[in-house]
Amino acid sequence: MSWLILLRRFWPALIVLAMGLWVARLDRLRADYRQTLTNERAAWSAAIADAAKARLADEARFARQQATAAQTYAASLASRQPLIIHSKDTVTRYAQTDAGRALCRAPDRVRDIDALDALLAHDSGPPGGGRGAVPTDGSAPPAGR
Repeated sequence: MSWLILLRRFWPALIVLAMGLWVARLDRLRADYRQTLTNERAAWSAAIADAAKARLADEARFARQQATAAQTYAASLASRQPLIIHSKDTVTRYAQTDAGRALCRAPDRVRDIDALDALLAHDSGPPGGGRGAVPTDGSAPPAGR
């Protein structure tokens, strides 16, 4: 038998064989794509987990920084408090001496000074010359026009 007769007799089998090879190739490609997708998902899952760990570490570090800052602020306030009290006591004791009575002002004098400052700082109102528009000078040359 010649090739032509065999081809004529078995041509449907050749089409089925070609389709089978094509389906096998597609199956292999699909398996490769699935493996690639699985690898990508695993890599992204690891990256997301690392980012979550970094975020939690940053939050913990920020909480520690806030606690440290609050403690430092409280310590600085506590260290300033004796200075303020000591200064106030020093002024009070000095005011009770003869020299202090002459230099230190009584509370009513301090209030009078504050009232005078408020009176001097009072806004007296708008100036009197701001009522009309500035007159134009027709004989002057226009500058910069």
